[in-house]
Amino acid sequence: MRLQKIIERLQKLHPKEIDLSLDRIKNLCNKLDNPQNNLKCIQIVGTNGKYSTIQALRAILKEARINCNIYTSPHVQRINERFVYNDKEISDEELTNLLSEVEEINEGDPITYFEILTAAFFYGCKKYLNNLTLCEFGLFARFDAVNILKKNLATIVTTIGLDHLDWLPENNRNIDGVIFEKTSSLLNSKIIVSKQNDKETFKKIKKSLDANNSKKVFFNDLFSYTLSENNFFYYEDQYGGLKLPMPNLKGEFQLSNVTAAIATIRNIEELKISEENIKKGITKIHSIARLQEIKTGKLKNLVKNNKLFVDGSHNPLGAKVLSNYLTNLNCNIHMVLGMMNNKLHKEYVSLFKGKLTSLTTIDIPNQKNSINRDELKNKISNYGFNLCSKKTCMEAITSLKLKKNDIIVITGSLYLAGEILKLN
Repeated sequence: MRLQKIIERLQKLHPKEIDLSLDRIKNLCNKLDNPQNNLKCIQIVGTNGKYSTIQALRAILKEARINCNIYTSPHVQRINERFVYNDKEISDEELTNLLSEVEEINEGDPITYFEILTAAFFYGCKKYLNNLTLCEFGLFARFDAVNILKKNLATIVTTIGLDHLDWLPENNRNIDGVIFEKTSSLLNSKIIVSKQNDKETFKKIKKSLDANNSKKVFFNDLFSYTLSENNFFYYEDQYGGLKLPMPNLKGEFQLSNVTAAIATIRNIEELKISEENIKKGITKIHSIARLQEIKTGKLKNLVKNNKLFVDGSHNPLGAKVLSNYLTNLNCNIHMVLGMMNNKLHKEYVSLFKGKLTSLTTIDIPNQKNSINRDELKNKISNYGFNLCSKKTCMEAITSLKLKKNDIIVITGSLYLAGEILKLN
């Protein structure tokens, strides 16, 4: 209860949820004695794949007995997920004490919720300075609160696509604008660029990074992978080749994230990661709400022997990789969809055209900025789906006429995914 009251106070420190600027967090971090300046950090930026890349890094580093502090956003179920120290999610009591101290030091100065959480994370790292810190950028990068480090070990650029366009100037709401925001101000160290969705995006990322003096490690230039039979894949870079087991993540697209993580740690020689660490680590990756199969619980009981997945994808790039995964399944697919109001609803849904047996729109509980289920249904009514609208996920699932081997995918938002996992 005390933690929730602190969170509510922090959310009222600034009239806007997002206000792209670095002045406020720099001011607070100065008061905190700039804890971010003492970190050994790997930063992760991109539109999709940041979380999976971090979890791949974490699993490999854990095998090498290298402790990590980890900052990700948004959280799926609990705010504690954003604050991982020494490989452990912070407890309610510890988080309460940390946020209380930072709140007091801030002295009521205007600052956005994300900014003060980011400053608090950095401040909490002071107890674990020997750890490696993995830090995910939020909305963009250029004016993102995470972008106040003066040095790092490396930056990983995951796949970049269209998202959050409403935060860009009207004449810049395109892939060029997104790439500029995410890549134009990266630190000079090492930059590892993951496999991209298309060659044109890849070229634009390369061009944006031209002026950056970092060592640049591009997919297909200095590292690559090829699929093999018998549940293996081959990874290759300037240090040699590795025959590796498939990671415990669903979808071939996850190899882009896993191999970017491998390329990064092999390019930071001081980490001294062994081939065995990589082999074992990638089979122990823990991922929430990214094509996660729900195998037990309240919702699983409703579908009985049918498979149930929850996936937090919420932009066209995420829809494309989810659609590609579903295309390879020889079964009927029922989608339950809830989205936030500012997303590209038509572009997202269009990528599933001709692949779904049914699509049911629902409301996202506890999210005032989500799109109403009926409004969403009307927006996507021209794509030929067998459409239905239900208020809740449970109503949506119980309304489905399931046959043997049918699967249900609940998707469209990480916020929805969090609510579904809580409900289950």
